[in-house]
Amino acid sequence: MPEYSKEEIISLLNAKGKNILSLISTAESQRDNGTITYSKNVFLPLTDICRNECGYCTFKKTPDDKEARILMNYQEIFDILNEGDKYNCKEALFTFGERPEETSQVKAALEDKGYSNMVDYLYFICDETLKNTGLLPHSNPGVLKKKELELLNEVNASMGLMLENTSKRLMKTIVHEKSPGKDPKLRIKTIENAGKLNIPFTTGLLIGIGETIEERAESLLEIKRINDKYGHIQEIIIQNFKPKQGIPMESWKEPSVIEMIKMVAVTRLLFPNTGVQVPPNLNNHNAQVFLLAGADDWGGVSPLTRDFVNPEAPWPELEDLRKMTEEMGLSLDERLPVYPDFISSEFLSDRIMEKINSF
Repeated sequence: MPEYSKEEIISLLNAKGKNILSLISTAESQRDNGTITYSKNVFLPLTDICRNECGYCTFKKTPDDKEARILMNYQEIFDILNEGDKYNCKEALFTFGERPEETSQVKAALEDKGYSNMVDYLYFICDETLKNTGLLPHSNPGVLKKKELELLNEVNASMGLMLENTSKRLMKTIVHEKSPGKDPKLRIKTIENAGKLNIPFTTGLLIGIGETIEERAESLLEIKRINDKYGHIQEIIIQNFKPKQGIPMESWKEPSVIEMIKMVAVTRLLFPNTGVQVPPNLNNHNAQVFLLAGADDWGGVSPLTRDFVNPEAPWPELEDLRKMTEEMGLSLDERLPVYPDFISSEFLSDRIMEKINSF
């Protein structure tokens, strides 16, 4: 496998004309096979209270917002999970705003249930999911300490945290100036600690939030550095920023299709054996083109729940996703929230292995 310097990556990301076609062709040839995967899931946002105030976010709400979800209760969660069982979903995607217990209302709601923090409540919910449903937990709880990752590893098939970008400069811009949890050092440390614990992990970059080409290259190389050391990253998401009404970045332009194609292609070149995903619901009219650039996964798609992070962007119907894939001469295959290469006792707890073996 060829190694790419930062300068070479920058050159590829700046490709123009026929060089773009050459990049796409080379990247597509690196994909393992002709199968594109997806995970059928249910999306459960345990709370939308968050300590961060990102310039692109519509997920976060304040406690005084009438529509705020302070804390999902057990019955609410398991009504959805049980319905997901009926749809034969295999992934229970749990997410919430970062460190929401720093808000008094969430802290009080947790204490009413007998918990002092969200990680302990998440552990309980994941544990109950394994005991009482046919779904496997996949959690995205934000920046975590190593001991928190170790605790959740027992009851999760995989976990995730978007790196977004390694640029410290963005912490001083509209994007992350009010978001202490988006400090790249904290996110890198979480991803590295997941590697030390052999946790199958999903990460990725957010494209179009004011980062430079050089910063995109540096971010990809940082993910590669971590994965070369620990080998635990199962999937990289290349996600495009989408302007939304009411956010501070409402008037910003989203990245062009060509920018995204080049990012996907370069990611495939750097990570030939890792899943590369572009969210189909954020790219309704051009999702197929990313398959030409080497993407091989559509990510979690739900027949039941919406994308609460991007509520304006509905998931494609599974039959439509199949048609989109087959039109490109490729086949669609459902996967678990943990990729096949990571289904072993090296990466998964005994409980998760037992659950998978029961399918």
